[in-house]
Amino acid sequence: MPTLIVFCHLRWDFVFQRPQHLMTRLAEHYRILFVEEPVYDEGKAHLKKTAVAPNITVCQPHTGIQAPGFHDDQIPTLQTLLADLVPEGERPVVWFYTPMALPLLQGFDPALVIYDCMDELAAFKNAPKQLLQRENALLNIADLCFTGGPSLYQSKRERHANAHCFSSSVDAKHFQKALDRDYSHPEQAHVGRPRLGFYGVIDERFDTDLVSQVAQARPDWQIVLVGPVVKIDPANLPRAHNIHYMGQRTYEQLPQFLAGWDVCLLPFALNESTRFISPTKVLEYMAAELPSVSTPITDVKVPYGDVVAIADTPEKFIAACERMLAMNDEQQAALKERMRAIVANTSWDKTAASMHHLIQTTAPSNKAQRFLAQAEQRDFDDVVNAENVNPLPIAALAARMTPKDGMAKAAG
Repeated sequence: MPTLIVFCHLRWDFVFQRPQHLMTRLAEHYRILFVEEPVYDEGKAHLKKTAVAPNITVCQPHTGIQAPGFHDDQIPTLQTLLADLVPEGERPVVWFYTPMALPLLQGFDPALVIYDCMDELAAFKNAPKQLLQRENALLNIADLCFTGGPSLYQSKRERHANAHCFSSSVDAKHFQKALDRDYSHPEQAHVGRPRLGFYGVIDERFDTDLVSQVAQARPDWQIVLVGPVVKIDPANLPRAHNIHYMGQRTYEQLPQFLAGWDVCLLPFALNESTRFISPTKVLEYMAAELPSVSTPITDVKVPYGDVVAIADTPEKFIAACERMLAMNDEQQAALKERMRAIVANTSWDKTAASMHHLIQTTAPSNKAQRFLAQAEQRDFDDVVNAENVNPLPIAALAARMTPKDGMAKAAG
């Protein structure tokens, strides 16, 4: 069974989302080593390995270095910790969720390099300043580029000749548990009706002002928010008697919360961090056959605008929620029929199978080997480390490979 090494900026035991959905399915074909960002540990640097599912091992580096993520200061220690990750002579498939881990490719002889771009990470709060440079390099050496939605695909397709759009999918069977409305989670039993709910990470993509205005305008509506608060001060969260924070919950518990809701919310802020998002939850809400209201996120509005109510102002958002709550039986039945048709045409199983087929049928270009060889001649760290050099060398090095390799030139 071939080895698949995954470098990810998200922890395996955080919110269960795209990486976990795909890897648990690809584990049928690969021995997966899921490498997380390092954890600060004052003791001796070590690599903690945890088997989390059949053929999936999470590799969590522990270092005494306080720099966050795959920071340049971490790279030498991480290279040492990962040196024996695969036996000598083995050529693993290397899969990146974050370009910041690109320097770690130096320790491997990859059979294939994959970039699964699930988010425009450079647009997120506190994004590393080198991220765009490293993405340029990664796009020039990757054999395959997957994107998490049509907006990202449009953004990357001109920068990679073998880019493929794989939008967020759904585990329908899991979320259809919510069709039993008596399955509702007991911890929301005290919350009155109607209940309008959201689950997901509450960060800079979440429109706190919108939620506050909805709660204030309709004090009889109960707003249930499920998920961890990340990168924003909890003190800045909207507070009201009808806003209920349930904290982070497991993937298994999400259908229970859905079962007790009347309307599902996608209250995303309209900013750079949401420009390219393709929310997984929109299809999960549909699998539960619950009406949804969203702000005008492109990857929700364009494919699902006839099923999900789209509203671009707080007043319109509130009015859309009112319409959803007021639907009669005939309107509800028609909406559910459209939802079922959409959900029936997609699944994480199909997505993973299609990705596996592309991996199996894509001929190795060896761009990574040529890139690494040239970079080593010039000192890999000086080429890749954007903090120590002018931004141009890494892009120029990648661009010089372009005509020979038939790749689309990276956008600067």
